[in-house]
Amino acid sequence: MRVLVVGSGAREHALAWKLSRAEGVEELYAAPGNPGIAGVANCVPIAADATAELAEFAASLKVDLTIVGPELPLVLGIADEFARRGLVVVGPSRAAAEIEGSKVFTKEFCNRHDIPTARAKVVRSRAEAAAAVREFKVPVVFKADGLAAGKGVQVCRSKDEVDAALTHYFEDRAFGAAGERVLVEECLEGQELSFMVLTDGTSVVPLAAARDYKRLGDAGVGPNTGGMGSISPVPLESGLAASILRAIVLPTVAGMAAEGRQFRGVLYAGVMVTKDGPQLLEYNCRFGDPEAQVVIPRLEGDLLPLLRAAALGELGSMRALWKREAVVCVVLASHGYPESPRRGDAIAGLGEALAQPGVLVFHAGTALQDSRLVTAGGRVLSVVGRGATLDEAARTAYSGVGRVQFEGMQWRSDIGKGLS
Repeated sequence: MRVLVVGSGAREHALAWKLSRAEGVEELYAAPGNPGIAGVANCVPIAADATAELAEFAASLKVDLTIVGPELPLVLGIADEFARRGLVVVGPSRAAAEIEGSKVFTKEFCNRHDIPTARAKVVRSRAEAAAAVREFKVPVVFKADGLAAGKGVQVCRSKDEVDAALTHYFEDRAFGAAGERVLVEECLEGQELSFMVLTDGTSVVPLAAARDYKRLGDAGVGPNTGGMGSISPVPLESGLAASILRAIVLPTVAGMAAEGRQFRGVLYAGVMVTKDGPQLLEYNCRFGDPEAQVVIPRLEGDLLPLLRAAALGELGSMRALWKREAVVCVVLASHGYPESPRRGDAIAGLGEALAQPGVLVFHAGTALQDSRLVTAGGRVLSVVGRGATLDEAARTAYSGVGRVQFEGMQWRSDIGKGLS
């Protein structure tokens, strides 16, 4: 089979790494890929959001299966472009991808289908937002409606933070068109987890639960980011996974189909486990990043048959099996991330990191410059450690982190620690 991975981050590197080991994959391509992905796949210089160009490329090579990593091409309709050419793609249609492309759509969808989620108001101005804050009381959450690279959500726990958010969203217009509508919602308290499933629009195959670490600094301080690390498995109460499936995921799959938006691909539910049960925080229409970097290495056997069955509507009674191990991912970010990441700093020590037993390194924001590997984005590398427990996996991951060097490198030191 010829397989194409769309994207250029660590999530796509993890996907390409796993698919390169799959039985039946004869040619593996990535668009645009990165220097790490180039070690396991043929990288082609087509941007992930160049949907028509990617579809033409896949058609010209007669690609058998395409997996789309990032959300933007899905929201732009890449799955529709591929379908028009008779190509098989893992990812929802443009209509179905609105579940991530619009937080307002998702909130209204949840209300229509009785899916548990926080109360919220849709606002367009500072005055409307201030009124919603008075209704819900502090703490309160602000969410830009559209795509904002994982940075459109702000939790405000004081009046000063609310005032700063009001300015950020409605005067600075920090999120442009994505922030024309904003959700102001009550703040849910509890334990957060990432619950992903593969679905063919009817059947679902749950993936291993994970948890990501959004804030830049240890103990959850500092600005929100696209994710500074992740862990899998997540200690879950008995029956919790079944409860999330029953109350959140299955009604969503059925509801999307009933509304003419059948969802095929990876459905990611960000869930808060509250004292009243699990409630939906947000939906994504693809693998999480950095969650993919800890979930994919735990999968027993090939990923390819599951992806293909989801794309073709043939999941049926298939299921995924998971290794009895823990995996921890630590993200190494560039100087200035998340506000203004610096590029061009030389990266050293990757060979030494990879020589540590149990360590994997997935590239995200890297590039080759005069034959040197340099930083080329905010999140630069995902260093992954595997072990029998989360503590052991964390020690392994940090043994790899300690070998990597680049100027201004940022990372959290608390990922996966003290949980086993």
